[in-house]
Amino acid sequence: MRVTDSENDRHSTAAGDPAPRDPLPRLRRRFFGSLVLIGLLVGAMIGRVTAPGPVQLLRVEPATDGLQLWFDREPPLYGQDVDGAVGMLFQAQGNSGDGRLDPGGMNVAWRLQTTEKGLLLHFVATRPLAAEWEGEKRDGDWALKVRVAPR
Repeated sequence: MRVTDSENDRHSTAAGDPAPRDPLPRLRRRFFGSLVLIGLLVGAMIGRVTAPGPVQLLRVEPATDGLQLWFDREPPLYGQDVDGAVGMLFQAQGNSGDGRLDPGGMNVAWRLQTTEKGLLLHFVATRPLAAEWEGEKRDGDWALKVRVAPR
């Protein structure tokens, strides 16, 4: 039985010849890529579930020299004094309201409005106002005391 060289070359897997296409590397890349994608999706879902919702205004109580606002946790707060009127923006959700205060014999009107950016609290009086606020955690809620006085 004599075999020619051309027949041997067809069945040979010598060092110089290309190896047959192995599907394992391609399957491994797909498998690990799928694992990474599933890990990202599960992580995003866990992040959504554990992320706290927006801060909620629980109630507003008038005090002798201002207002007491109760939130479920500390809200981001921006305060501004414009021409004697005081405005405060809370990044929170809640109900609107208004009323009048009488700190030191001065009539002060307040209004709490819902806006796109959160809750906006205004204090307005016939004389220029100055406001101070301080917050503290009480009984699991956040209490913010706003004092209003003439400037």
